[in-house]
Amino acid sequence: MKEALLTVSFGTAVEPARQADICAVERTAAQALPHLPAYQAYTSPTIRRILARRGVDIPGFMPALEQLTQDSVEQVYVLPTHLLPGYEYDDLLKAAEQMRPQFQQLRMAPPLLGDTWGVRALAQILCGRFPRQESQAVVLLGHGTEHPGNLVYPALQGVLDWLGREDILIGTVEGWPGLEELLPVLERQGAERVILAPLLLTAGTHAREDIAGPGPESWKSRLEAAGLTVHPVLEGLGRLPQVQGLYVRRLEQLLEE
Repeated sequence: MKEALLTVSFGTAVEPARQADICAVERTAAQALPHLPAYQAYTSPTIRRILARRGVDIPGFMPALEQLTQDSVEQVYVLPTHLLPGYEYDDLLKAAEQMRPQFQQLRMAPPLLGDTWGVRALAQILCGRFPRQESQAVVLLGHGTEHPGNLVYPALQGVLDWLGREDILIGTVEGWPGLEELLPVLERQGAERVILAPLLLTAGTHAREDIAGPGPESWKSRLEAAGLTVHPVLEGLGRLPQVQGLYVRRLEQLLEE
């Protein structure tokens, strides 16, 4: 039976972030399964158009699956790099279900934070990445969504609290909790400095504009307006070897099914 690995991401047009975060996860996944041909797909049509103009042609999810059928692949392992089970992941599930009859087997991993194991594992990694310092808080910002998958963010906060790291706070750019929820916590903790970093696979447009941008509505500007000293860290999660290891474990779980 001919097998293949398909890694699927939302994508980013910020090339340094794409290389450091998405491509790094893709390489690590491919190295973990060296006997499998490795394919890739991006779900964002806008990102694919921008990259195509630069000479980088990456297919969407459905075209990538269709290519796999043309290449006579019978069993495909799909590794989404999405962090939480939101609308994007739901769309992947629907597309996979539509294409499943074209394969003998099509297995898709859950998002990185799609279960308790993933949330606990990432919390441990974050604790190691950001050592506690007096008068300092760490604010990590995810995208946020109206999808029920937004529950991942308070769940991650709960695990961090249980680990004794109340100084690491989880917020969202477009969901809950927002700045209104986090500011009173920072005040109660007596924080004077804030490390501001994306809780995103890539440090792309959201990180550079909504989180750490110079505009008055960015989180950096609003935290500074509240009297805090802010140090942005524009690094996506995908470049961390420990996070890459979590994706490899997702693949191993697929193969164990």
